[in-house]
Amino acid sequence: MADGLDDLNNHDSIQSEMMGEMCLVVDESDKVIGSATKFSCHSGEGVRHRAFSVLIFDRESRLLIQKRSSEKITFPGVWANSCCSHPLDIESENFGEVGAENAAKRKLEQELGISTSVTDSWDFHHIGRMEYACRWDDDWIEREIDYIMVVFADVEVEPNSNEISEVRWVNGEEIQSMMEGRDGWSDQVIAPWFKLIWENYAIPNESVPELMASKKRDDIIFCGEVSMSGNSVIPGQALLEALTEHRDIVESEILESISKMSQKTLFRAMTHLFMGGGKRLRAILPRLVGEAVGGANNGHYTLGASIEIIHNFTLIHDDIIDQDPIRRGLDAVHVAFDDATAINAGDAMLAVGFEILAESKDIPQEYLGQLITSIGEMVRKVAAGQQEDIEFETRKEVSEDEYIRMIAGKTSAMFETCARTGAILSKADSDTVKNMAEWGLNLGLCFQLMDDLIDITGDTETLGKPAGSDILQGKMTLIAIHALKSEAELYNFKKLFGEGEGSDKDLANAVRELEESGSVDYARERALHHHSIAHSCLDKLEESKAVDILRELTDFQLIRIS
Repeated sequence: MADGLDDLNNHDSIQSEMMGEMCLVVDESDKVIGSATKFSCHSGEGVRHRAFSVLIFDRESRLLIQKRSSEKITFPGVWANSCCSHPLDIESENFGEVGAENAAKRKLEQELGISTSVTDSWDFHHIGRMEYACRWDDDWIEREIDYIMVVFADVEVEPNSNEISEVRWVNGEEIQSMMEGRDGWSDQVIAPWFKLIWENYAIPNESVPELMASKKRDDIIFCGEVSMSGNSVIPGQALLEALTEHRDIVESEILESISKMSQKTLFRAMTHLFMGGGKRLRAILPRLVGEAVGGANNGHYTLGASIEIIHNFTLIHDDIIDQDPIRRGLDAVHVAFDDATAINAGDAMLAVGFEILAESKDIPQEYLGQLITSIGEMVRKVAAGQQEDIEFETRKEVSEDEYIRMIAGKTSAMFETCARTGAILSKADSDTVKNMAEWGLNLGLCFQLMDDLIDITGDTETLGKPAGSDILQGKMTLIAIHALKSEAELYNFKKLFGEGEGSDKDLANAVRELEESGSVDYARERALHHHSIAHSCLDKLEESKAVDILRELTDFQLIRIS
């Protein structure tokens, strides 16, 4: 199979085959600009494409809901609205609302056994469109402009077990219970797009179907990227727009910079990871900081490109050290090529990162020394943090201060440097530079502590791996450090810590022990502490839209576990 479909061999054959269907790729105004496989639209960083959602209400104003089959490749086992899928790149489904209707009729028959002889007589009430993105795990994401339709019909359904594991007719009160995670729904996962539909188009009372059908909106509601909760926008719309605005420019800077390498194999190795997508947050962050302190210029793009190239150099070497085979959905560089080429490519990227700073016409000479010193210090801190992390694997005891120092180097140093150098290049005074560096440091610390918490507090379906896998790997996270020093018995945790494998039941019990012992709450409090410090740094700046974007970025860290 082409277009990455070979990676689906471990999935259900029927669902894998449908990943080859051609979806409609659209721009932000919903204009069709091409087509791509369902696989391409949903893997890695995803591609914006057209989708639809149907809500079927019966004469008692009950809504038909479905639980997606465990065989589904994306969002398996999730409760959703009556029917949701994609118009395809075929003549009958290529045009706006009519195409969405035709696609809905096709899927209603395929998923729910409702014949087109029935749906051809239905009135599909188009109530609006919304754009959102939501990541399922490291591999899969939704990135859609969703056409939302309401239908009133009493209908018998025959669910396709390959698509749907359960259906229910529920009233407005039970739907609200679903959205709030109460009355038996606390352990169920609700599709984020279903939550967004309910939040943006519904009013939870007895006349909700009629209200939904009568309040059509012609504009597209932009929801940004949301968590699985569907309730919090991540990132915020202003941040999303800023990242979109700057990404193409900095991408161009990066690729132009790497093109300095004329040796063909090294050039391919150096550009390999950049083919895997990504938000380019580190590359854009200096520019965002420059705008927030009032002095952004084109030099910020070169600065961001330099830091991003050097960041990818560290990733290449990290993957060799850890022998990780995959990065951003692609083969790691040492797998795609070989260890020697990967090391050489990383070395060359480090050199290019500094070289483009020195050559830039947009970076004044009087600031060049400070920028090079700051980035050099960053590389040194990252290397030290990585070495400490390696040594932690063989130590029986690690202190909290040692762990914070390690992540301050391995994770936070780049955020700190992006913020510091962004302020320097904006000609900010020394107090502002120091303040922004402190913001970046605490942003990075919060980010890493969030990752530790996500591994424990996330559900297995959302994570795409067993919750608590850090326990099996024996990672000395802040949670583990606190637990190992506590007086709690923690039988299951100590039994599994560092063992590499264990039963799902024992792992769930170990996670429960960490929660009951207070170790999870302790790590959460430390994350909140660094989140608070980061916001206090932003409080020192003059309020502006640019500062609001940095606030959204700061809150993004907490929303990841909301």
